[in-house]
Amino acid sequence: MITWSELIKLNLISTAYANQITDSAIIKDLINEHDTSKMVEGQRYYNNEADILNRKQYFYKDGVKVEDRTKPNCRLPHNWHKLLVDQKVSYLVGKPIVFQCERQKEYEDRLNLILGEEWDDTLTELAKNSSNKGAEWLHVYINDDGKFKFIILPAEEIIPIYDTSLQENLEAVLRYYLVNVNGKDRVRVEWWTRETVTFYIEQESGEFELDDTEPKNPGSHYYYNGLGYGWGKVPFIEFPNNQERNSDLKFYKELIDEYDLNVSDLANNLAEVQEVITILKGYEGTDLAEFKENLRYYKAIKVSGEQGSGVDKLELNIPIEAKKELLDRLEENIFLFGQGVNMKTDKFGNSPSGVALKFLYSLLDLKASVMERKFRKSVKRLLWFTTEYINIVDKKKYDNTEVQVTFRKTMITNDKENVEIAKESKGIISDQTIVANHPWVEDVTEELDRLKKQEEVQDEYGNLGGDIDDNTAK
Repeated sequence: MITWSELIKLNLISTAYANQITDSAIIKDLINEHDTSKMVEGQRYYNNEADILNRKQYFYKDGVKVEDRTKPNCRLPHNWHKLLVDQKVSYLVGKPIVFQCERQKEYEDRLNLILGEEWDDTLTELAKNSSNKGAEWLHVYINDDGKFKFIILPAEEIIPIYDTSLQENLEAVLRYYLVNVNGKDRVRVEWWTRETVTFYIEQESGEFELDDTEPKNPGSHYYYNGLGYGWGKVPFIEFPNNQERNSDLKFYKELIDEYDLNVSDLANNLAEVQEVITILKGYEGTDLAEFKENLRYYKAIKVSGEQGSGVDKLELNIPIEAKKELLDRLEENIFLFGQGVNMKTDKFGNSPSGVALKFLYSLLDLKASVMERKFRKSVKRLLWFTTEYINIVDKKKYDNTEVQVTFRKTMITNDKENVEIAKESKGIISDQTIVANHPWVEDVTEELDRLKKQEEVQDEYGNLGGDIDDNTAK
C-alpha cells in the first residue's frame, strides 16, 4: 500500500496543481495492485454461486483425463453464507440506529430529517456488503438542488490513500470504473483529495490523461451560488467489517465447500444406485462391448467351462449414516466458526429464558460487536459531513461530537422478562434508556414525544379535577 507522503516524496503528485497525479504509471500500478478477488468471492457466495457449481466429472481414457458428460454430476450449493450474513445484519442494524442530542433537540430533528429512512436502508446495505467484501464505501455529496446526499460505491472501485501506513487519515481516494468510449471499454479514474476531484480517462495507448469532457478539471467537491467549495476532507467513508478487512466467508468457506461436495456426491451415488457392476470370470468374448451386446440382445452370455467361470454382480452400498454424521458435524462447525445462531438446537427447551437466549446469541453478538465498533466510527464521520452541511445552509454552529449514536440489536427475547426489568428500572436509570430498550418500541424519539404529550394531558386534566377517558388521551 502506497501512502500520501510517499507519493509526494517520489514527485508522483503535484501539490502546485491541485494535487494532480503527474505520472500515468502510478494510476496503472495502483489499479493493477488492487486485489478484488476476495470481494468478488464473498459476493458470489452470497448469491449462492459456490465453487461446487463449477465441478466437473472426469475419467481416464488411454491414460488421458477426459471430462465425463454422461456420469451423474449433481452440483448442490447450500447458501450458509447468506444465512449467516443476514443474521448479523438483521441483528445489528435490523432496527434503525438512533441519533440523540439532548441539549439541542432542533439539531437532532434536523439530522433525522436529512438522513431519514434512506439512511436506514443504506446502512443495511453497507453492513451486508461489508460482511461479504471486508469493507464497503459511502460517498457523500451535494446534488444540483443543493441537497445533502450519499451513495454506496463498491469497494472494488475504491483505492484509499492514507497519510501513513497506519491508515489513520484519509488523504485521497482513487476511484476507477469502466465507461464506453466510441464503442470500446475504457477505464475512467476519479482522483479525490481534501479539496478537489480530478478526472482521468484511459487512452488507446493505455496511458491516462485528463478527461477533456469535464468542463472543470480539476473541479470542486460541490458548488454553491456558482462558486466551488471543498469539504476539507475526502468525501468518502469506509465501513470496514473488521480490523483486517476480512470477509465473513474467510472463516468458513472450506466447511461450506465440503458440505456442498458431500451432499452432491451423495446425490450422485443415489442416482447411480440402480446400476450394477458386473464381474466376468472366464468370459470367451473378445471385449466388453461384445459382452454388453450379448447381454442386451440374447439376455445370455457364454463363458468358458473352466472351474470358477461365471458372472457375479457388485452392488453399490452407500454409507448413509456415516454421511449424515459428517454433514451434521459440518453444519455445527459452520455455525460455530461463522458465529451464527443455529435455531435447530434443542439445548434450551421450548421456552428458553432471557439468560438462555443471550447464551444462544453470544457468538453472533461477539461478531456483530466487532462490526458495531468499526461502524460507529464511520457513522461519526458521516455526521461530521452532515453537520457541516447543516451549519452552512442554516448558518448554525452545531457540534457533531455531541450526538449520541445508539445501535439497537435485534434478537428473540423473552418480552415478559424485559418488561419487568424495565418497570423495576424506573427511577434508577433515565426514562430515555428504558424506552430505548423496551421490546415494543420501534422509534425512541417518537415514543418519548408520545409520553411527553400524555403527561401534559394528564397534568391538564389533573388540575381540572376531571377524569381522562381513552379517547381524550389519544
